[in-house]
Amino acid sequence: MIFNSWEFLLFFVVVFAVYASVKLRWQNLLLVVASYFFYGWWDWRFLSLLLLSTVVDYAVGRLMDQAPDERRRKALLLVSVFTNLGILGFFKYCNFFVDSAVGALTSMGLEAHAPTLQIVLPVGISFYTFQTMAYTIDVYRRRMPVVKDPVAFAVYVSYFPQLVAGPIERAQHLLPQFEAPRTITMEKLSSGALLVLIGLVRKVVIADVAAGEVDAAFGDPGSLGSWALLRAVLLFGLQIYGDFAGYTDIARGISRMLGIELMRNFEHPYFSTNITVFWRRWHVSLSSWLRDYLYIPLGGNKGPAWFVYRNLLLTMLLGGLWHGAAWTFVVWGAIHGAALSIHKLLLRGKRPPMWPEMPRTAGGVVKTAASWLLTMVVVYVAWVFFRATSFGNAYDVLAGIFSFQGGFSVRSLVMPVLLTALLLFLDVPQYLSREHIVMRRWPWPVRGVVFAVLILILAIFRSESDVPFIYFQF
Repeated sequence: MIFNSWEFLLFFVVVFAVYASVKLRWQNLLLVVASYFFYGWWDWRFLSLLLLSTVVDYAVGRLMDQAPDERRRKALLLVSVFTNLGILGFFKYCNFFVDSAVGALTSMGLEAHAPTLQIVLPVGISFYTFQTMAYTIDVYRRRMPVVKDPVAFAVYVSYFPQLVAGPIERAQHLLPQFEAPRTITMEKLSSGALLVLIGLVRKVVIADVAAGEVDAAFGDPGSLGSWALLRAVLLFGLQIYGDFAGYTDIARGISRMLGIELMRNFEHPYFSTNITVFWRRWHVSLSSWLRDYLYIPLGGNKGPAWFVYRNLLLTMLLGGLWHGAAWTFVVWGAIHGAALSIHKLLLRGKRPPMWPEMPRTAGGVVKTAASWLLTMVVVYVAWVFFRATSFGNAYDVLAGIFSFQGGFSVRSLVMPVLLTALLLFLDVPQYLSREHIVMRRWPWPVRGVVFAVLILILAIFRSESDVPFIYFQF
């Protein structure tokens, strides 16, 4: 069951109707049942993993609260960490490490055979294991009180709007909302519906329209010329942003209609003029999670320069591996880690602003444009490895682009230009106003026309088959 399906619409209407008519305790219980039904729609057998993470981390939190000393608290924390990473490691990385070991032995001339495990990856496992593990770490660090209500905690782990593709919420932000009464207002309903509409346009009209050509190009790069491959890479950049940011918009909109606020996971990353700011805007919940629970514990910015760069590189390598069990994701992380390290070296201790002022001179415009272009080159080269099915596939795409062979036609610009124009139409007003629902403040005749056009193009471009979100595989 995915957000852009009729099944989900029916599911949400039923859940919302019951939710709006009951009190807090029953609302939370309803959300648990609905979330387990939503997750079990893919494969009911994986509900046991969700339940295991919930029970273990709830119990660990309660026991930590009663532990007589730090040694016992640390032992309990390790139970949580090893349980969650054990689940994640087995289901997501077992085949990867087995195949990598067999490949290494074979390259050394040793005969090796991999056992046939046929392990299926549970949807969203990377998201909810990180989220529930963050809770026990924060309780251990005494940054939040332990949760005593098991139903509220179960909602926190399984909350269906953000269960399978984030954002990876912090317990300090989300749990108090499940523990407090909430009201459903017309403002929340209308603003939530707007976020859902924007998210559906990003997903269905931008991401799904681009997906077909991207799949064909990466499926057989040898048959295409330079421009066709470059066009496919540019379209993939639009696809993954539209797909993932679209999911977050829909998740936030649905949740807002239920009276629960989720964090903003994207802050227009393609407007970034350096790689550091890009990562402060792209997948904010993951980048902040990696910073707080991996980069800082490794030492962060403390120590000699090489130590800091090592921490950055390790963090991004593991961030790449978090996305998928393949060496191409590790390379994607390594590219970003190296770029972040180089940029940190050039910054010399300065912190680039999240929202820089617009340049006022010709020289400033040229410098900003050059910085933006360089940032996007790094991001898009890394996207090739992110999308490629293997190193060979990535090499074929990059080599094909730089072979400078094949023709070019103005007609081939139509799709990238139109999709980019639609993306800019959605993003520029949000960026300038720092508000994701800025359209609600437009004059009502303008709003009416814009909403009607968005709904129309959504109906026109909606595929007969529902296209899953890319991040479901992570």
